Amino acid sequence: MDIRELRYFAAVFKERNLTVAARRCFISQPSVSLAITNLEAELGTTLFIRHKKGVMPTASAEQLYSVARRIIDDTEAARNLFRKPPVRHRLTLGLMRTLDIPRTVALLKPLTAASDVHLRLVGIDEAADARIVAKSLVDANEHFVPLWTDRYVAALPSSHPLVLKDRLRTSDFAGVAMVDRCHCEQSEFFGRNAPARNVAAIAESEDWAMALVAAGVGVAIVPEAVARANPDVVVREIEVDVKRQVGLAYNATRPASDVLRDFIAKLEQQHPTAPRRKRAAAGTRR
Repeated sequence: MDIRELRYFAAVFKERNLTVAARRCFISQPSVSLAITNLEAELGTTLFIRHKKGVMPTASAEQLYSVARRIIDDTEAARNLFRKPPVRHRLTLGLMRTLDIPRTVALLKPLTAASDVHLRLVGIDEAADARIVAKSLVDANEHFVPLWTDRYVAALPSSHPLVLKDRLRTSDFAGVAMVDRCHCEQSEFFGRNAPARNVAAIAESEDWAMALVAAGVGVAIVPEAVARANPDVVVREIEVDVKRQVGLAYNATRPASDVLRDFIAKLEQQHPTAPRRKRAAAGTRR
């Protein structure tokens, strides 16, 4: 059993998708498939059930994951015992307060795991090497590397009358207590000329907004991934297709540091839809 196979297995278990896991590990998809096949042959059990949208872990995979995770972590800890402290390069990132937390965690983990990177996180209005923001907040002098797209839905308290509807219209929210958030695109849904809404609370983070919804304070219009990650709220689609594109914005008028260029290159490898013009600009600036 190879430690690399366990790493690939852990990535597939986490992502539920061979292609996404391969991107996360910076290898080809066939290499991940081969690693899983070798593990299944060695262990004499099936670890994943394949389906059209990805894979589903079996009970055997559930058992193996905790052991594999411990082996991977212990291996890394053992290596760190004898590593000389590296020269650390500073990277300051500005984070929008309403980011999808699971996606942001996955984005930052490679940086926090890098022993030669000293990561500092600040608000989007503070001095930073780059910012993780919605495209609508990108300045004219910044390049933008798309990372993901958030679709907005309504998050409701479980006992709210609107849960009886499968899809909600703007008019359904007339007089309904709302939990508003900062830096969000709710105005696209309600419209600029919509009548005054019943704002029961204003939350500055996704977690706080979901907590208020779960407590029955009101309804919130939030990114779908945020709402579905909270089991204490009910999710309903809204009639207006409201989306926001989130990505990495960095200053195009000054040279990017080595650590920022490496980070951009890895992001563009994981998200190949990024425009080639921006990719080239990032690679030639020194």
